[in-house]
Amino acid sequence: MRFRVILLVVATSSLVLVSFLVPLALVLRSFAANEAVSKATTQAQQLTPLVATLPTDTLKLTVDQLNAENGGSPITVFLPDGQWLGQQAPRTATVDKAAAGHSFTTVGPAGTEVLAAVQGMPRGPAVIRIFVPNSVLHQGVARAWLLLVGLGLGLLAVSVVVADQLARSLVRPIVNLAQASDLLATGDLTARATVAGPPEVRRAGGGLNRLAARIGDLLAHERETVADLSHRLRTPLTALRIDAESLRNFEEMTQLTADVDAVERTVNEIIRAARRPTGAGSRCDASMVINERAAFWQPLAEDQERPMMVEVAAGPVLVSVSSEDLAACTDILLENVFSHTAEGAAFTVRLSRRAGGGAWLVVADDGPGFPDADPTERGRSSGGSTGLGLDIARRIAEASGGSVTIGRSTSGGGAVTVGLGPPARPPDGRRHRRGRRPQIGGDQGEWAEDGTPWSLLGSSRANR
Repeated sequence: MRFRVILLVVATSSLVLVSFLVPLALVLRSFAANEAVSKATTQAQQLTPLVATLPTDTLKLTVDQLNAENGGSPITVFLPDGQWLGQQAPRTATVDKAAAGHSFTTVGPAGTEVLAAVQGMPRGPAVIRIFVPNSVLHQGVARAWLLLVGLGLGLLAVSVVVADQLARSLVRPIVNLAQASDLLATGDLTARATVAGPPEVRRAGGGLNRLAARIGDLLAHERETVADLSHRLRTPLTALRIDAESLRNFEEMTQLTADVDAVERTVNEIIRAARRPTGAGSRCDASMVINERAAFWQPLAEDQERPMMVEVAAGPVLVSVSSEDLAACTDILLENVFSHTAEGAAFTVRLSRRAGGGAWLVVADDGPGFPDADPTERGRSSGGSTGLGLDIARRIAEASGGSVTIGRSTSGGGAVTVGLGPPARPPDGRRHRRGRRPQIGGDQGEWAEDGTPWSLLGSSRANR
């Protein structure tokens, strides 16, 4: 924008300068020519009485003296008897016309002739011819034009400086406004624009600041509302704990109390997550989290006689997700498998490194697969659930800079691929060798050389 403002001012200034300086240059040229012709005419008028009264010898000395003084404009006097005095010049038709008693000025390609007829001589009129060449007509014009060009360039330079300062005063607040917008778009709700510049830009900056403050207030209110709702669960959980502790069967009491403790930990984590600012540079070792969650779900897989295969790259595999969010995402995917496939259906959990950093997490099963509707659409479900699971997984992946892809496994079942982005600032640049966990059960499937899982190919289907 700054360059465009300067270019606009330069173009406008150039048009003004050209429309002013070109006519002025032509006027100066015409003025110089008229001045030279007027000077020659005056000399001819002053010489006229001398030609009519002085003797020839004296007149010759006078004309020679004038030629010596004139320099560039030679004077020639044609006498009635055919003689000429002064600078030698041919007797042209214009001279003969002046000898008839006419005084005039003619313009030729080489210059201008000033012809004056001298009346009252015994043998007829004499003719005074003063030739003004083009060099005399245009004397000083080139210098004047150079001065005009210099003046025009100086004015143009001044206009560029003024335009640059004007453009800076316009562009700086706009650039600041754009930077604040970019920071807000990345999730930094503390970013504010400097309210400066023209009234329109100040108004836009003030509006952006108010919008950012309003968004921050709404998010804070939403986090507190979620935390309050989660906190309300403590009362029924306390009642449930009392009921569990009142059981006479010690094993049942221990098991139920442990389940209540797990629910309380989940509620506490929800409260902490709701009050935790978004982003905040989260990171974790995905290999540790996936191994832990796979070990958690393995007993249930054994109870349902499901072949379960876990392949995890040798850690650490750093991703830009908190361990709690990654564990929640993994639990969602595995819970979908247990809820929407028949008992005995095999499934696979794979974690590999992405070529550009981060990780691929793939959960594939041998079930019926997904219907044709978009399974990541919030609230959509074909299995009687809330329809929020895959949407939560998608938001966790996108918050890390990744994505979720729904596809079909090699056996024709469903496959969910979660791309997890790398941490913003890795603690070191070490590279780790990729490894695999021993097979617990099921088919290993295919992997690309760059670590991209086969399940990236496929069509999307319904939320489970």
